[in-house]
Amino acid sequence: MHSAMTVILLGLFCLAFASISSAQLTSAKDGPVVYGHHHLNVTSIETQNQFWVNTLGGEPAVLGNSEIVKFPNVLVFMREQTPTDGTIGSTVNHIGFWVPSVRAIIDTIKAAGYPIITRAELPASQEVVDDLAYIADQDTYIAYAMAPDNIKVEFVENRTQTIPLTLHHIHFYSHQLDAMKAWYVQTFNAIPGMRGSFEAADLPGVNLTFSSSSTPSEGTKGRSLDHIGFEVDDLKNFCQRLESQGVKFDRPYREIPGLGIGVAFLTDPFGTYIELTEGLDKL
Repeated sequence: MHSAMTVILLGLFCLAFASISSAQLTSAKDGPVVYGHHHLNVTSIETQNQFWVNTLGGEPAVLGNSEIVKFPNVLVFMREQTPTDGTIGSTVNHIGFWVPSVRAIIDTIKAAGYPIITRAELPASQEVVDDLAYIADQDTYIAYAMAPDNIKVEFVENRTQTIPLTLHHIHFYSHQLDAMKAWYVQTFNAIPGMRGSFEAADLPGVNLTFSSSSTPSEGTKGRSLDHIGFEVDDLKNFCQRLESQGVKFDRPYREIPGLGIGVAFLTDPFGTYIELTEGLDKL
């Protein structure tokens, strides 16, 4: 009896460990700069947890006074503060996740009562069948949903993926598309390229996607997606290098000993508020 119980408890421990370890910034080992987190201003953390935890399956956690939801290669930080607006209209139009089946995740999201906005987000010429769009040049399906506080979220199908959900892309909108792409390539040493028909640049674990906006997009600070975050090795020296190149910091580098992390804040030339961190990959 004792032996059987030991086996059961060991099995439960292994399952729990597998769940926790899968929701880490695993790409941090692949480069000096990787994507780290989305930081949300929300009217209700409880309401947001219904979407990010109960519906999408994220893992809740706490860092200091911050509520977090962990996914593979991205942390979602939440601050209870009424946002000034949603993501649409800002320089970060939406965030994207890879899933094994877009049909399955959209059915789950619809059943939970969240709006699906795929058709409204695509040109009339694009084939949309029951909320899913087939992107021929990438041989994949996509769909868009609206999370609470008007946070636009895209889901991209990766049929070979063995985990339920992981970070895929950040989609920027700017009337200065080429300059924006060049800034992220130069600042973070991202690899320039294309994602289908979109201008893009890659960092380990994330694609930075850029679309042209006919009018200037508004900055992110104060909106439902307040800022984006990059995890950086040797952050202090990285910040010093950026300063030597003329980058101005909103909040210069500092260490938070109680949490074991370093942080710094800046705003890109187009209005996106950015946090740089070192140490979140240990969470």
